[in-house]
Amino acid sequence: MQNKEIRLSSRPVGMPTLDNFKIVDTTVPQPKDGESLVRTLYISVDPYLRGRMREGRSYVAPFEMGQVIESGAVGEVVESRSPEFQPGDIVSGMFGWRLYNTAKTNSLMKVPARAPISIALGVLGIPGLTAYFGLLDIGQPKEGESVVVSGSGGAVGMTVCQIAKIKGCRVIGIAGSDEKNRYLKEELAVDVTINYKDGDIRRALKEACPNGIDVYFDNVGGEISDAILPLLNQGARIVICGQISIYNLDQPDIGLRPQPYLLVNSALMKGFIITAYAARFSEGIRQLDQWLSEGKLKYAETIVAGFENTARAFIGLFSGENLGKQIVKVA
Repeated sequence: MQNKEIRLSSRPVGMPTLDNFKIVDTTVPQPKDGESLVRTLYISVDPYLRGRMREGRSYVAPFEMGQVIESGAVGEVVESRSPEFQPGDIVSGMFGWRLYNTAKTNSLMKVPARAPISIALGVLGIPGLTAYFGLLDIGQPKEGESVVVSGSGGAVGMTVCQIAKIKGCRVIGIAGSDEKNRYLKEELAVDVTINYKDGDIRRALKEACPNGIDVYFDNVGGEISDAILPLLNQGARIVICGQISIYNLDQPDIGLRPQPYLLVNSALMKGFIITAYAARFSEGIRQLDQWLSEGKLKYAETIVAGFENTARAFIGLFSGENLGKQIVKVA
């Protein structure tokens, strides 16, 4: 068996390029006691990885130069030195961008026997859990409230939109293409959609939210989030999930200062990292799976074929190429 891996060869300046990554031929590792050898089937590419490619303190350590990039993945156990897994088991975990990885037993989860297995990286994985806990625990939507979701064409955003609808809310989705907005309206029953590339986002939001905004689920930051603040209702909640609009900036982005709007509206703005909810993941997966089985929850995937295209698929996130979850099918 031949192994390959993708390493960080240089730190991106602004938008990442293919020159920042290097594909290297390596040997297939041998599992030790308590480990399994896993053949990678699907790789999740995620915007937060951009933050790990720069130096500096964050909630997770940055990648070192020459280090193999790692993210969520689904694979097949081909050899196991643990009684908990057998060859042929489909598992998910945090893997290096490699064709073959070894992993300790406690870092792997069996993927339920339902098709397609790639949903373990999307609606039944970290994106789905991020939407579930971020909206319900922090946003606390109530029936009849107005919920605005930026980045609503992505895996987290479209799940947030649907959970808000399940809770009886009026949902306004913001995405960057007419194709994504059609999907949101026609497939997911989002009440109002806004293409932020079509002119004045402030005016569009004011027209879409005549009664103000009760919950804002923020996946993008930047000017879109600045436009939300003047429309907040009393007791509004802002959930800070992602800031993709500023991930590639070399200098801090200074926009509207939120404190006056939070003060006068007694509003809450709170960021979160999904790993803080790890002890409750099984709860979230059960509920998401139930909604999926009942037809209340749908998902979309954009699948890029070929391990050699993993970095290209990652870069595509920042130009909005994906509808729903961006995934690489390795073989």
